[in-house]
Formats: sequence, structure tokens, C-alpha cells
Amino acid sequence: MITQTPISTENISILDLEHPGANDAAYIARRNEIAKAAIRFRQTGKLPRVNYTDLEHKTWQQICQKLAPIHKEKACKIYLEGRKKLDISEDYIPEFTDLNAHLAELTGFRLLPIEGLVDSRNFLVNFTERTMLCTQYIRHHSKPEYTPEPDIIHEVIGHVPAFTDEAFVQFLERFGEVISLCTDEGVEKLDRIYWWTVEYGLIKEDGETKVFGAGLLGSIGEMTHAFEVPHHPFDPQVCMNTPFDYTHMQPQLFVIESLEDLQEKMEATFLDIINKYKRFK
Repeated sequence: MITQTPISTENISILDLEHPGANDAAYIARRNEIAKAAIRFRQTGKLPRVNYTDLEHKTWQQICQKLAPIHKEKACKIYLEGRKKLDISEDYIPEFTDLNAHLAELTGFRLLPIEGLVDSRNFLVNFTERTMLCTQYIRHHSKPEYTPEPDIIHEVIGHVPAFTDEAFVQFLERFGEVISLCTDEGVEKLDRIYWWTVEYGLIKEDGETKVFGAGLLGSIGEMTHAFEVPHHPFDPQVCMNTPFDYTHMQPQLFVIESLEDLQEKMEATFLDIINKYKRFK
């Protein structure tokens, strides 16, 4: 079971007209095929193998090869060490079955397939089980550097390496636990903090600012843009009151002093949010 709460997802086969694959019938059919496999998983519990095509692997290769030198210069240690531990190839898209086998030995984290976009509560509460719901389709080959929604590159290249770090996984577990206790207003506050840290956070390392967030790490454009906008010290109160727009690059970013500092500041914030926005009283 991935969650005890029924999941409502957006249909990823219905593409906006501006989407690169909107007029590609073969691409839409492929997304439907992958989505159906995720639905079958929830019914059977059997993790699907996608068996990616040569074209899909080529798109993966193009992005990985361009990101590699940027990661070497700008990615944080947790990320770079996680990449080494998992030995994620730049040549082919890994299957969830294989990634989960490696993660099981390191932190017990796992990836489970989802056919579309999930609301924040359903997505974040799964961290209590050391689980992340992930899409398995890949962006359209015509614009490999662009995707209007999370895809396998964002999920695996952006997120997965950090799941090898026990302290980071414990932080996510606590995040999910607090989400499960909160009203919708509390979830919205925490979702903003999640965005400005786990998705778009920066972190201090040896006096330098490095990239921490998955939304930055999985994007060539975002990695560069991250060092062209104002940087502010991470403050949970500021972050929870700073809305975000996922359709545009971020106008500012927040810098975490360290993972330990993030955990310490967030634990105080978690307790405050639970007291203020507790779901059941």
C-alpha cells in the first residue's frame, strides 16, 4: 500500500497546447501506457518495469551529459555522494525496481509509481513511510532541456541521490508526519517550506553556496539561474509566507546554513504549526 488515503491525480495525458508533446500522438500514447502501468501497480502491488525506448534513453543522455559538469561545480555534497553510492548511469534511465534495491540497503527509502500529479498532502504524507510517489514518463524529445511538469529526470536526477542520506530521510519522515496532523492551511504553509528547501533550496558548504534542491539539480536552466537571483538566509517563517509559481523560474532563493540547522529550525516550526493548525483537536 502506498497510502491509506485515496489518491486523486491529474491526467498527464491531457496536455496543454503549449506542451512540446501536445501534437505528438505517439508521445501521448506512450504516456498513457506508462500511466496505466502505475494504476495497475496500485491494484496489484507489483512494481512495473517501463522498459524505456532508445529515444527515451537518448533524451536522458542529453540532459545527464549537460548537467554533469554543472553538478560537479555547484551541487552539494549530499547530492554528489548519493550519485556515487547509487552509481546512476548517464547512459540509460534506471528502473524503480533497481533503484529501490540500492536504496533499501542504504536508508530503506523507496520510489513508487504514480500516473499523474498528486496534491501536496497525499504527496508529502508518504514520506512517513520513506516513500516518494514518482512519475515515470520522460519529457518530449524535441525539447530535452524543458518540462512543464515533473518527469523521470526530475524525480531521479533531482531527488533520488539525497535519499541515500539517513539524516535527510529522517527529516522527510518528520515532514510527512507533521503534514498528516495538519489542516489544509497548515499543509499549505509546509508545502511552501518544502518548495523553498527540498525543491529549490541552496546550502552553505565550506563557505560556498551549493545547490541543494531537486528542482534546481534536475534542470540545466535552473542550475544557472540559481546564481543570478537574490539569495536570502533560510527562515521558516519567511518561507511559509512566500508563495511560489512553478511555471516560472524563481525570483529569489533561500540558503540553508547546514542540514543540521535546517532540522533544528524546522523542528521548532513543526511544533508551532502542529499547535496552530492541528487537524483533529
